[in-house]
Amino acid sequence: MKSIIITGASSGIGRVTAEHFLENGWRVGLIARRADALMDISHANAVPLPCDVTDEAAVDAAFDSFGHLDVLFNNAGMFGPQTTIDQISLADWRQVVDVNLTGMFLCARAAFRQMRGQNPQGGRIINNGSISAHSPREGSVCYTTTKHGVSGLTKTLSLDGRPFDIACGQIDIGNARTDLVKGLEKTRAAQGLDPLPSMAVEDVARAVFHMAALPPEANVQSMMIMATKMPHIGRG
Repeated sequence: MKSIIITGASSGIGRVTAEHFLENGWRVGLIARRADALMDISHANAVPLPCDVTDEAAVDAAFDSFGHLDVLFNNAGMFGPQTTIDQISLADWRQVVDVNLTGMFLCARAAFRQMRGQNPQGGRIINNGSISAHSPREGSVCYTTTKHGVSGLTKTLSLDGRPFDIACGQIDIGNARTDLVKGLEKTRAAQGLDPLPSMAVEDVARAVFHMAALPPEANVQSMMIMATKMPHIGRG
């Protein structure tokens, strides 16, 4: 049975992706801070691993307890304050960096260690980037900066993992209908702006599954999936 750990698994993209992998016969480790939300995912192959991705000891313990690992979907993240840089406190900045970048580093490190040491050696890490890893949206300096950092992490892991049969790729997601996007839309509505095009979260889950299910000799280095009518492509 193939195995995957998914971070940020209690809601949004993480939860829907976890359910998709469970439906397709995978053993799924579920990482999130809210243990009660993880327990709601009732399935024989679901393994709740409640922890904070910014807690080094808790992350290492979660991965150690899970055992053999084929794939990590490094998904946990937060948006942070939606405003210009002069209105952002250092505490808010550090919180977003801790979750989106340090948390992703800690989980990738734990997965890499497990994949390097297991028999057979190897595995796959899929980092959740964002459209913001390429083009920012307004008022997203914390989020966008960390997502550019994720791209650097992905490329380095892809390079450093080669000798150990560890592949790494990144999925950049635009406007899936999660609570995060719904929150952004409330802000837009308050500003008198029209809703942005969006897509079903299930479409993202299928894309992640495609990346994860590839044979070891193949890797999707970078995938962008977004609502078809998003204004990402074009010029003003």
